[in-house]
Amino acid sequence: MDSLWSDAEAREFVDRYAAKGLAEDIALRVYTSRLLGRDPRLVQHGGGNTSLKTSVQDLLDRPTPAICVKGSGWDMEFIEPAGLPALRLQPLLDLRSVERLSDEDMVNAQRCALLDAGAPTPSVETLLHAWIPEIYIDHTHANAVLALTNQPDGEAICREVYGSRVAIAPYCMPGFQLAHLAARTYADNPGAVGMVLLKHGVFTWGSTAQEAYERMIELVSIAERRIPARPKTEAAPSVAPALDAAVFLPRLRGALTRASGRRVVLDLREGPATRAYVDRSDLDRVSQAGVATPDHVIRTKPWPMILDVREREPEEVAASSEAAVAAFAERYRAYFERGNARPPFKKPLDPWPRVVLAPGLGLVGIGARRKDAAVAADIAETTVDVVSAAERMSRFQSICEQDIFDMEHWSLEQAKLGKSTTKRLAGCIVAITGGAGAIGAATGRAFAAEDAEVVLLDLDEQRALEVAAGFGASAIACDVTDARSVSEAFAAIVRRFGGLDVLVSNAGAAFTGPIGEVSEETLRASFELNFFGHQRCAQEAMRIFRAQGVGGCLLFNASKQALNPGPDFGPYGAAKSAALFLSRQYALEYGAEGVRSNAVNADRIRSGLLTGDMVAERAAARGVSEADYMSGNLLRREVTAADVAGAFVWLALAEKTTGALVTVDGGNIAAAPR
Repeated sequence: MDSLWSDAEAREFVDRYAAKGLAEDIALRVYTSRLLGRDPRLVQHGGGNTSLKTSVQDLLDRPTPAICVKGSGWDMEFIEPAGLPALRLQPLLDLRSVERLSDEDMVNAQRCALLDAGAPTPSVETLLHAWIPEIYIDHTHANAVLALTNQPDGEAICREVYGSRVAIAPYCMPGFQLAHLAARTYADNPGAVGMVLLKHGVFTWGSTAQEAYERMIELVSIAERRIPARPKTEAAPSVAPALDAAVFLPRLRGALTRASGRRVVLDLREGPATRAYVDRSDLDRVSQAGVATPDHVIRTKPWPMILDVREREPEEVAASSEAAVAAFAERYRAYFERGNARPPFKKPLDPWPRVVLAPGLGLVGIGARRKDAAVAADIAETTVDVVSAAERMSRFQSICEQDIFDMEHWSLEQAKLGKSTTKRLAGCIVAITGGAGAIGAATGRAFAAEDAEVVLLDLDEQRALEVAAGFGASAIACDVTDARSVSEAFAAIVRRFGGLDVLVSNAGAAFTGPIGEVSEETLRASFELNFFGHQRCAQEAMRIFRAQGVGGCLLFNASKQALNPGPDFGPYGAAKSAALFLSRQYALEYGAEGVRSNAVNADRIRSGLLTGDMVAERAAARGVSEADYMSGNLLRREVTAADVAGAFVWLALAEKTTGALVTVDGGNIAAAPR
């Protein structure tokens, strides 16, 4: 592992924060915290912590000895000075005389010591940082160090590798008791530059930010060099063929959704190291031994679910997924009963897996949102790295089950997850064709505002990517007039998210010409896009819906032309009329499977179908202003793309509505459904 310290970059941080009135030591603390946070081999998603002992001015402008320590749950990769709240140091030092302190009293004492009452809650390791009398202290869960410590003889290995330069402490539950243990261990090891907490992580310290950081890199590098490059014995992987991910993932997602009663998002990882791990012949042993570090358990549960997808038919995988999820939940409930056998009694957490290991395919992270699934998958890959390295030396050994239980159900650890406010479409995966256009973009934004995972499909992938970036969505190239392009796009959605819940079939274009004179080529082109495009996408969506077995929602952009023909718009209206029929046919044939199919009838929307030039031309032809033309409806109000988007979202939420046509046109009796 190489040091990423840069004098020029450090000076840039100092200058940037000096302009905001912040001292150099704070700027460098932020800088090295980010250096640690940007390397996933050191910390993952809010893990680890850093601190700085300094002097700050209180409200009376008096210099006050203080410690700035990472706020609980803050991600070091992106930390700002606000994520390092300052606490008065002396009240924390005074707590050394207290032998026992409840979690609630510890948190209260730390918050009472804050110089800013509105600052983030300090790390649960704040007292540990305070009681070790070093200026800069860094703490990580470095993979290589965990590989050394998570073995039956981990302590002996660490003493051999580090000698007297590093203090060694046994595993201890984080919080008040660990702070006492760490302080004693520090005092008993004068001259040490760091401390290894067995099966937990590593601390380093120094008089400067650079010194503490580079000592961390040094200790981790020493651990890396101790790990053999090849395993002591080969666990030969199976080469049996696996089911394709696009077939497997929707069935797994359906089983998880039915069992838990909530939608989930999946994140598939299938890199070489991951594949080698999940294909091990001893996977049942190595993968079920526990977490790499206790901090991970709130994201991954104590162990992953194993689901072998080799040499399986789709129907077998669906049944196997159902059985595996049920077995995992039963095992987890038994684990809870064992762990909760003594006071203080805990409330049960949900019993559903967060990680699935699929021999022949890879590993799958599971979450209520895409980011949650990615976090679970990232940490699972870290576990793969740690366990594989430990197994190359001896045998991976985690903390005991009771310690895992205590950590998972610790209120201060669960607090790191934050208070989740679940919106109506959280975990819902939505695909929108014509996603780069005005209506597609507005619809994507509206679904994203309800916490849905949105994928914009468009012929112009670059434009779709630019639009998607505006509200955190994804984009995939898709030509709805090409069956192969459509099939590949929907397979990509499944590989990226695990399935699909809503299709907004929106792509279209206005083909014009007098119906008695228009060429067959134009008419066929209109039907390819405005009818067959809808049909191709709906068929692909239906394959996914049926694989999941939890219903789904088809939404079609029908347009007022389906009901109210306009002069020269026969090629467009004919295809749109067929698309409206298509919507109702899907409602008729698949309602029994929980699939809803509805359409939106919109008119006079400034979009790709009604450009600025067209608006000006039509307004001039009628002798009215553009504003009057756009609001030429019963309500005298212009209808926007956002209004159409709102209708699509409403229909997605209307769980007992199917076969409907919702009009969004400000009132046009000629286009009203009869």
